[in-house]
Amino acid sequence: MESRHYIRFLFFFVGIATLLAITWNNLPYAPPDATEDFDCTTYSSWCTSKNRFQSKPLKEPAKSTSHHHDHASDTPHHPLDPLTVKEINRVRTILTSHELFKNSFPYAFHSITLQEPQKSLVLNWNKGDSLLPRKASVVARVKNISYVLAVDLTTEEVTVHETDSSSGYPTMTIEDMTSSTWAPFADEEFNRTILERGVDLKDLACLPISLGWYGEKEENRRLIKVQCYSMKDTANFYMRPIEGLTILLDMDTKEVLEITDKGKNIPIPKAVNTDYRYSAQGLHQRMKLINPISLEQPEGPSFVIEDEHLVKWANWEFHLKPDPRAGAIVSQARVRDPDSGEIRNVMYKGFTSELFVPYMDPTDAWYFKTYMDAGEYGFGLQAMPLDPLNDCPRNAHYMDGVFPAADGTPYVRSNMICIFESYAGDIGWRHAESPITGMGIKEARPKVTLVVRMAASVANYDYIVDWEFQTDGLIRIKVGLSGILMVKGTAYENMNQISNQVENLFGTLLSENVIGVIHDHFITFYLDMDIDGSDNSFVKVNIKRQETSPGESPRRSYLKAVRNVAKTEKDAQIKLKLYDPAEFHVINPTKKTRVGNPVGYKVVPGGTAASLLDREDPPQKRGAFTNNQIWVTPYNESEQWAGGLFVYQSKGEDTLAVWSDRDRSIENKDIVLWYTLGFHHIPCQEDFPIMPTVSSSFDLKPVNFFERNPILRIPPNVEKDLPVCKAAASA
Repeated sequence: MESRHYIRFLFFFVGIATLLAITWNNLPYAPPDATEDFDCTTYSSWCTSKNRFQSKPLKEPAKSTSHHHDHASDTPHHPLDPLTVKEINRVRTILTSHELFKNSFPYAFHSITLQEPQKSLVLNWNKGDSLLPRKASVVARVKNISYVLAVDLTTEEVTVHETDSSSGYPTMTIEDMTSSTWAPFADEEFNRTILERGVDLKDLACLPISLGWYGEKEENRRLIKVQCYSMKDTANFYMRPIEGLTILLDMDTKEVLEITDKGKNIPIPKAVNTDYRYSAQGLHQRMKLINPISLEQPEGPSFVIEDEHLVKWANWEFHLKPDPRAGAIVSQARVRDPDSGEIRNVMYKGFTSELFVPYMDPTDAWYFKTYMDAGEYGFGLQAMPLDPLNDCPRNAHYMDGVFPAADGTPYVRSNMICIFESYAGDIGWRHAESPITGMGIKEARPKVTLVVRMAASVANYDYIVDWEFQTDGLIRIKVGLSGILMVKGTAYENMNQISNQVENLFGTLLSENVIGVIHDHFITFYLDMDIDGSDNSFVKVNIKRQETSPGESPRRSYLKAVRNVAKTEKDAQIKLKLYDPAEFHVINPTKKTRVGNPVGYKVVPGGTAASLLDREDPPQKRGAFTNNQIWVTPYNESEQWAGGLFVYQSKGEDTLAVWSDRDRSIENKDIVLWYTLGFHHIPCQEDFPIMPTVSSSFDLKPVNFFERNPILRIPPNVEKDLPVCKAAASA
């Protein structure tokens, strides 16, 4: 028996070593001669987002026929358009001949994005004007030092800024993640440990796990932890953890620093009934409860997309682009006033700034699982191609992302964002007169909206982010949580085995040997509101109870609105309280309605779970931007990422909370509103083996922005205008 294991180990070790040697020589750190762009559905090794070692080749998904665009010929038309394939290649050419790079190895480009022009220049630019100078913002690692560079694409001038490693490290590259999951296979002790746990190496799937920051011993080098699962008999390896086994790895040298195995007595959960693929469900298990449904538009969609990124629909127009860190960025959102016909500014820029996901298990293999999904992994880098007809309806338009690999070679993330009109039978407005009035009036307006959607698959969890625009001027930002739980292996198969009722499982027993660990999700949004101009104020409108005087009224109390204009940042640090209600307005104090109210928008909260962690807990220090649900800061182009520019292994010294504590003036200034959606998740058996999507949202709603409700002029549906659809004979 021992000799068989040895031979199998030796054979697999030699194979892995060979694979590593070939892969290592071809990892995109030193630039190859290639200049073409890569499509992720074809070149998955360059841009895979499942981030795991796959010893079994998976069938590549078929390319969607719903969208195809040749990005080689892209040219920018708007100052905020993302860098094109040609521009990324140009940046790569300029930098690889720069003295910092040309004689240096290893190096890696962690991001190459547009360095947006000054806000004032963008606001003054009009279509037809000459394009503003194009510059790239680059984050790179050269000989284990992090740099931020600015590259002028016209003059080829390069500005270099070296950063302090104690402030954290850049977002991981896809190559960082992928190579980190391969590296342990070159370690003899790791392979022996896996075999001793009863798992064949060919059935292994591993994940790269950011480790947060827990003291000086973790400083001065990039570290990552790797944990593994069994893929045997299921695609859903997440339900089969090799519990307690953790590998500490140097991300730059790929050296295994430590192997901890504290789960030798914990069995690997069984694969039965865990596979999530529809094709894997037995015919007797499949259910057809509903007939197919689709929104048809025989006259075509009502929106247009000009120059690839300018979206126009109904009374709205805005600029839209993919981003490797934020996912999707909505800029210069403007709405047309139905009375004046004027196109009016609402928001200069909005995007997902950070996601903080702390798990509530302090044990050795779990305490460090406190993810910052945007700053550590790249929310946009983890975006998967959307699935036509299932992720997005038939009438959707798709937008690709163009991102650089670690050597600067551009690749295409197909179908990263979809845009579509949505009608779910909802009512935008209605009123019917009661018969007692003698007026036979019935009026209603359908609620049709425009949705911008992207979805990121950050390992097991899938996040769906929707920006929904309504004809009444409202913007709804919604986040859906879906995918698969990250679970913990246990020796328990039934709750009756737990004799000590005070024993802490840190979650819920979901199935035999499977615990779903309690965790939180916080999604923080950056919202640069420009209500009819850049200089705005934040107003907290407290709703207070007012007692009546004796004899004043049969009533003893009523509610009144008390408006308080925030003078400085600390005035606008808001913790939501059920019994201390308020509204939160962003107004332009210099612009008034016909009757004298300042024009504005208000944030309508939702998803209000708050972090309950100790403020001094290391994860909460890093995630201090969740200490409040609302913050307001003065506009500063360097303050866009709530967890800081460099989040990986950061200590929390460059966060939204740190900036806001400067208590700068925000009255009648160019201000940025930050809002955090929060979820507490106590897993239940219905979350096994997959989770139904759970969603929450918040609104940006006009408040005294229009003279009257703009929905009045929206026509009702009329039978003759609607298509009559019949099932095809072949259906």
